[in-house]
Order: sequence, then structure tokens, then C-alpha cells
Amino acid sequence: MSIPVYRVDSFTDETFKGNPACVCVLKKTASRDWMQKVAREMNVVRTAFVNEEHNGFRLHWFSPYQESGLCGHATLASAHILWAEGYLKPDEEGRLHTKIGLLKAVNKNDWIELDFPVLPVKPLEGQVSLSSDIRVFLGQVPRDSLRYIAKSSLAYLVEVESAKALRELKPDFTALSSIPGGKIILTASSDTEGTDFISRFFTQGVKGNEDQATGSAHCCLGPYWSNKLGKEEMIAYQASARGGVVRVKVDGNRVILGGKAVTVFKGQLLV
Repeated sequence: MSIPVYRVDSFTDETFKGNPACVCVLKKTASRDWMQKVAREMNVVRTAFVNEEHNGFRLHWFSPYQESGLCGHATLASAHILWAEGYLKPDEEGRLHTKIGLLKAVNKNDWIELDFPVLPVKPLEGQVSLSSDIRVFLGQVPRDSLRYIAKSSLAYLVEVESAKALRELKPDFTALSSIPGGKIILTASSDTEGTDFISRFFTQGVKGNEDQATGSAHCCLGPYWSNKLGKEEMIAYQASARGGVVRVKVDGNRVILGGKAVTVFKGQLLV
């Protein structure tokens, strides 16, 4: 038996940019132990497993180490494959049943829109009550350049004074393992025409401790910048080495994430 497997770059329309994910299309849901072994073999940030189920598709996300609770770029990669390979008709809605509930995807003029839940952020008291570990992680960033400090269920959220400072930041990764949750979103207002805000996402368990294009982070960033800028629809850029572009629309307690994706290769998993 063989299983179709695809490598996809998400939140980009160019190969070797954005965030890579593998997508395995199954005939039925496999055991978690088997999916974990495959994810370890694929050895990318996330491997997605998709199979038809309940008037839609069942979707699981796995890192090489464990099953994930929410992953934007692997969801985008999965939806891209469902349309690109004919599992869904061009005008058909993608209904993805996940461990956090039903996620919906639509295909709009080469952009895929994902309907995700808002991940609200709660300001830290006084906005400067950073633990010593976070201060060490931020390294050379002066305290007075920090515009906002908050925490969500996903990560800490820190706004810095400029896009330039954000791009040039060289974190001290030795401190990342000491930070509760080990995840930090840094963000700033954009200095580039056509982009509203930029971000970087640091987390353990990925190459270099920096994720390349993180859909779930924009479930925090979207509501924050929507309130700050007074806009419902925005364009975001994740300023990682590979980069990623995300359209963000806030709709009540939902965030619509728009992105493009490109298939890098496809093959067969032999089992």
C-alpha cells in the first residue's frame, strides 16, 4: 500500500520561502502512534494527516515530537493540497474537523482563507513586569522601547518600538527554555508600504528556535493590531529568514487568515 505525501511551502507563492509542511492524504484515520512515527520521519516543523470524514475531512497536526493543538501553516498546506489535487472542487468549501473543532477554508482567487478562533491576549500588569528570563532573551532591546507586553494561551506577545529593531534583534536563546511555555511573539508596526505590521515568532522545537510563518500567532496579532490600528482587514509580514505573508481579518471571535501556498514535491509513502 502507498500513501500520497506532499511537501508544501505555506504563506508564500514562491518555493523555498514561507513555512514548510508535509501533508499525508489517508483513506481513513491512522493511529496516533503511526502518525507520530511518520512525522518524525518527515522531520519538518509540522506534518498534517487528512482523510475524508463527516461531510468534510479529519485533520491532525504533528511535530516530530508530539501532536499539536493548532497549526495554521499546516492547515493552509492541507487545504491547498485538497484543492490542487482535486479532493475538493474549486468552489467547494473545505470543512476540517480537528481536535479544537471545525475549521473552514475557502479558495478565493489563489488565496486560501482559513476561519480560526481568536486567541485573546491579556496585558501583563504594568506592561513592564517581564521576568528576568524574558529580559535576558530580549538581550539588547532597551526597556523603554517596549510598547506593549501581554500573554495569550499560545505565547507572550511583546511589541517593540520599530520594525528595524525587530528585524535586527538577536535573541539570547539560552533563556528561551526558562520562559514559561517557551514561546514569544515579537511585533512592530510595519515600515513597508502595503504591510500593516510585522512579527517574529520564537519557539523551542524548531530549527534555529524561530518559526518561519506562523498562522496561529496571527490569531493573537490580528485582534491586537485591529484594535490598535482601527482596521478590520490587514496585511502582515513575518520577518523570518524565509518570510511569510498573511492576510488578517478580524470578525468577532474569529480571525480569517488568508495565505498562498505552493507544492514543492509529491510522492508516495510506502508502508
